[in-house]
Amino acid sequence: MKKVKVAVNGYGVIGKRVADAVMLQPDMELMGVCDVATDWRIKIANVKQIPVYAYNSDALEKMLAVGIQTVGVLDDLLRQVDVAVDCAPAKLGAQNAEKYRQAGVKFIVQGGEKHETTGHSFVAESNYETVFGKGATRVVSCNTTSIVRTLTALKRAGLLKSARGTLLRRATDPWESHLGGIMNTLVPEKDIPSHQGPDANSVDPDLDVVTAAVKVPETLSHLHYWVVRLARLASKKEVLDAFRSSSRIALIRYEDGLSANNAVKELMLDLGRPHGDMYEVAVWEDMLKVEGDELYYAYLVDNQAIVVPENMDAIRALTGAESSAAKSIETTDKSLFIKQEFFKTTL
Repeated sequence: MKKVKVAVNGYGVIGKRVADAVMLQPDMELMGVCDVATDWRIKIANVKQIPVYAYNSDALEKMLAVGIQTVGVLDDLLRQVDVAVDCAPAKLGAQNAEKYRQAGVKFIVQGGEKHETTGHSFVAESNYETVFGKGATRVVSCNTTSIVRTLTALKRAGLLKSARGTLLRRATDPWESHLGGIMNTLVPEKDIPSHQGPDANSVDPDLDVVTAAVKVPETLSHLHYWVVRLARLASKKEVLDAFRSSSRIALIRYEDGLSANNAVKELMLDLGRPHGDMYEVAVWEDMLKVEGDELYYAYLVDNQAIVVPENMDAIRALTGAESSAAKSIETTDKSLFIKQEFFKTTL
């Protein structure tokens, strides 16, 4: 089997996770990672024996000066690959796009870039096939990914009419909480809708969705509250069955002690997930309520992990390595141990 040759440009919070995930895929080969950093983060790539490339000659000199083993610069890496996954900080992906185009390499950027950077935005369960034949796509942000996953599940079941959500957003990534973020305050986003609703429409224009967002002083995950107007009367069981139709939505329960995001994080660590990552959207089953034609529910989003499987599927779709969304999702889910039930109790 010919493997898709992949480059990861940017070895930070998302990049290191994407690189690890690529190495777990049976049909992909990680050719190397690229960065400008010279600190502990890129040194870990050396420890893992991943080929390291510097972004340019200046970065190469700095890496060599501190003993980082490098094998070239980004241009050298791009000559070896089928696709580049850009995981550089927001706004830099748009700048790097021209490099990929000049190299004749298909590429993926992350949700920190604008839709216009690629002209296509991606969530595997919603629009996998629409990326065929394109040169680039954008894996949308963590929050937008969760919105599209959950609303697509309801839409497929014929239940979705409109959706209104409030997002409680983590202030910063855990590793850099000492460098910034907020303490002892809440910061509402000025505009309603917040950017996540329109962003979801970049994946599926038919979604009637409005979002509002508040930045909160914590780092573990995002929390969403949703009110959905149902297209028809439905039972709670029908709604739960709709969510169960997605392999990337997991149901959690208060009665299991999973009443807060720190408890769910501890569960991921106990399950042996790398970095304690949760790739699924964790929906509280026993909080979910249906009243008439209105549905109320809440869920958690692991901002560092949820887009990782989406990047694997985007690689296959963009390169034509797999024409079936279902087969790609199945392969990705199996490799990353994604599941709908984190544990089952046997009586």
